[in-house]
This record gives sequence, structure tokens and C-alpha cells, in this order.
Amino acid sequence: MGLTLTGVGVSRGIAIGNAYLLQPEAPEIIEYALPEHLVADEVTRFKAALDTARQQLSAIRKQIPRGTPADIAAFIETHVLMLEDSALTDAPVKLIKTQRCNAEWALKQQRDILVSVFEAMDDPYLRTRKDDVDHVVNRIQRILLNQPAHPLEFSDDRLKGVIIVTGDISPADLLLMQHQGVAAFITEAGGPTSHTTILARSLGIPAIIGVAHARRNIPPGSRLIMDGQQGTVLVDSDAKSMRYFRSKQREDKRHLAALSRFKKQPAVTRDGWSITLRANVELPEDTQAIKRTAAAGVGLYRTEFLFMNRPNIPDEEEQLRAYVSIARAARGAPVTIRTLDLGADKMPGGRQQIAPSTTHSALGLRAIRLCLKEPSLFRPQLRAILRASAYGRVRMMIPMLSSLPELLQVLQLVQDVKNELKGQGLKYNENMRVGAMIEVPAAALIAESLARHLDFLSIGTNDLIQYTLATDRTNEAVNYIYDPLHPAVLRLIDMTLRAGRDIGIPVAMCGEMAGDVRYTRLLLGMGLNEFSMHPSMLLEIKSIIHSSRLTELTKMARKVLKCSDAEEIRMLIGKINAIEM
Repeated sequence: MGLTLTGVGVSRGIAIGNAYLLQPEAPEIIEYALPEHLVADEVTRFKAALDTARQQLSAIRKQIPRGTPADIAAFIETHVLMLEDSALTDAPVKLIKTQRCNAEWALKQQRDILVSVFEAMDDPYLRTRKDDVDHVVNRIQRILLNQPAHPLEFSDDRLKGVIIVTGDISPADLLLMQHQGVAAFITEAGGPTSHTTILARSLGIPAIIGVAHARRNIPPGSRLIMDGQQGTVLVDSDAKSMRYFRSKQREDKRHLAALSRFKKQPAVTRDGWSITLRANVELPEDTQAIKRTAAAGVGLYRTEFLFMNRPNIPDEEEQLRAYVSIARAARGAPVTIRTLDLGADKMPGGRQQIAPSTTHSALGLRAIRLCLKEPSLFRPQLRAILRASAYGRVRMMIPMLSSLPELLQVLQLVQDVKNELKGQGLKYNENMRVGAMIEVPAAALIAESLARHLDFLSIGTNDLIQYTLATDRTNEAVNYIYDPLHPAVLRLIDMTLRAGRDIGIPVAMCGEMAGDVRYTRLLLGMGLNEFSMHPSMLLEIKSIIHSSRLTELTKMARKVLKCSDAEEIRMLIGKINAIEM
């Protein structure tokens, strides 16, 4: 009898192959003191390791096939840029000189400092950026320790068709996996919003993360069946299971191939209701994905990436260039720019802590609270967004609002900045739309009051679920509580949608729930008609819209909203998704 393991499915697809266990743990680092006359040589050794790491990443970058979308190649560029950042290049050198310690120990100390910065952040997406630090640092450490080449950098076909089982995988490793023809991967660590999992979805590589003790429980060479959507791994299963999943694999491939026909079709239900589908992007280069999927613009552009992995804060002009680049690439479609959403315990650009550290940093100074407290951080961004609005259909979105006075304070700042720009003769769109993310339960409860002062709302389900259920979805001890179908979550979503309808402004959804096919029909029935998601899910969601009748879904959604038990809701959702319309 075979063994079944479970994790978090982050990139859909059925994969069947033999297990290949990778054991590239973080190198064990030993500290030792250097005599004064060897310090300069140690600095030289460290800088040589940096050069070698750059060369390795450059070689990986050259393996990326021509025509690969820019949003995929950008993940390697992120690691290349980190190797130019003084936080990784200069800081360890200073430690070598001042402490007279070996390069490995100096780099480890700096790694710990950088990781603590990211771990203090409240946004789960930003918190997983610590993985990128670890991936780059581990690469440098392996070079310093003269460890052998990473198995994924083999030039033969020994990895073709295998399923990689490992602790964690970097974006660079993932690109090598694709080059080697690896079928899928399973990791013990990682987050659903890490660069690696985002890239896996973009590349179409099935993936499961968070499989506890996977390398202990999966023998090397064992036959695996994994479902990247359900998050299940079958080890050495019987012939009947193998036949079933091979059939399902063929069916899935046919389905995904058929999705391409939806690219040029509008998102319209069978009974004629038009639905808007937009893309979530992180980098200006990601706008290529809009063209690939025919998305109706950008529903969420996260500006935090302009501020990360750098020693200084981007000024108004640099931000303006980034925002204009996205506005122009959207070719007249709306671009929704979210203002800075960072936590307060640590700030990028070497800023000092500006508020006392708290036990619950997610409940502290972050996002719009931080921006209002730090106008020197916020005003340049407001100026850049407003100026970018002269070059396209730019909209501004405020994260983590929780009260009306907070909103009015932001709107007054926006008006002040408009007056400044007008006085300086700088162009901007006087009628630029301003909206807010509904991601705090308090905001959902007063959504109607907020809506009276706004042009649109967007539901950020990731934080809304987290705050409503008081659970951290990245914490393995409590993430089982995180449930998009909890009755309280659904009622807050319904309340927000009703507020938009009553006031007459559009309500979108830009959290992960919007790109999850399990919830599409329910959300349609609840009245959601604007979805924003990772581009890789857009055509799949569009296909579900094409197969649905809104009039029928509305009746079914009403039944769901009357339920007070999540399991009963789950059963009803299963029926809704199974009905042929």
C-alpha cells in the first residue's frame, strides 16, 4: 500500500515521475578569527566569490530561451541586482575588516540582519522575499566553501522527467529545472506567494510546497504521483491509481491547450453578462503578461518592489518612470497602482525604526498608517502617481484603510499634492480615480461610508481572511484555520459588494481568491464582476465565466450566504461547480 503526503498546492497540474532528492541545505558556517595580515586577502576572496556568483547567474540567464516573457526572466534579474546591492557587497566587507572574521561568517551575519527585516514585515507576500536573500547568500556561501556544482546545473539529461524533492528551490534553480525537463517539484519549505511559486505558475510546472519531512518519507527513485492543485503526493501507489492519474493528466493537458481559444474572446457569461478580468503585476516588465492573456488592464500593481533590495529609497522621478512605463505598456487600459504597503518594524533603504516594535506587528504601523505618519515617504509617491496619470488611465488604491477619518486625511493629502503640481505647472489628471482596498474587517463593515468618498473598491482577500479569522496563513501551527469559505469572510465580502452597488461604484477583488477556480462561480453569484489575478489564471477563470449563467448562480449564492457552517458551504460550492449550465 502506497503512502500519501499532503502540502500546499501552488502550481496546478498532474505529474508522474521518479523522485530525485536534492539535499542542498544551507551550508554549515564556522566562525574563525583572522590575523591582521590576512584580512585584505579575505576581502579579496569574498569579492571573487561575488564575481563567480554573478557569472553563474549570467550563465543561467543565457539559458533562458528567446521569446521567454520578461516577467519570467525578471526573477533572475532580481537575484543579479541583489549581488550589486551594498547590503550584500559592502556590509560583509566591513564586518571582515572590523571583526577580522572569515568571509563566510561575515556573510552569515549580514544574511541574518536582512532576513530579520523581511520577517518583521506584515504582508505575507513581502515576508517571503527573505527566500530570495537566502537563495543568493547560499549561492555565495557554496562558492566560498568550494562546494561542488548544484545538481541542477548538470548538462546531461539525468533529470529529465523526474520530480524534484527538496527543502527549498530558488527561482534560478527553477529555470534550470525547466531547462533540464524536470516534471515537477515538491518542497518542505516555501510560501504560496514566494518568487519560486509565482514563477512555477508562470512556467506551468506543477508544484507542492510545505510537505513536512518530504525527504525523510520519500525514498530516492520511488514512483510519485503529485497533484499540484490539490496538494497531494502519492508514493509508490498501485496500478489502478496510476491508470486513473495518467488519464486525468491527459484530460488536464487537453483542457489547458483548449484555453488558448479564450484569449481573443470577451469574458461573458452564457446569459450575456460581461465580466472584467485584470492582472496583478509586481514589476514594470510584468505588463507583457497583459498582452499574452488579453487582460483588461492592471487591477493591482504592488509598488513595494521599487523600495526593496536597495540601500536608498526611490525618489519621485524614479517612481514616475516606473509608473509611466506601466501606464504606456497598458495601451489605454486601466492601471491600478497601490500605494506603499510595508510594515513599520523595519524599513527599506536603511531607514531607522520609526515606531516601537510590537508583538503583533500585523496590528501595528503599516501600509497607509505608515504613509500617513511618514509624509516624506508618502508625498513623493503621491506626486509620482498623479504625474503618471497624465500618461494613461492610472488609478490609485489605498491599502489597509480602517476608518473614515483615515480616508479623509489621505484625500486631503491628494488634494494638497494636486495643488502643488498645478502651481509648478506639472501635468496630471485632475480626475484621477482613487479607490481603497477592503482588507480589514472594520473597512468591510463601514464600506458604504468609505464608498461615498471613493471611485472604486477592491477586496484584498488575503489579509481580509487573515484578519477576520485571526490566523497567519504562513504559520504552520494555525494556517488550517485560514479558510476563504468561512461564513464570516463570505458575509464581509457580500457586505462590501452591496455597498458598492448601493453607492454606485465598482467593486473588484484582487486577492488570491479571485484567481482560484474553486470560488469563481460563487463570487459571480455574489455579484462580483471585476476580478484581478495572477495572469497565469486569467484564461482559466474566463473559461468558467463562459460556462456559467449568472441568473442561476445568483440564486445558489444566496443559499450559500445563509449557511453558518463552512463544511455545508463547501458541499454547496461543490454542487455549484459541478452543474452544467
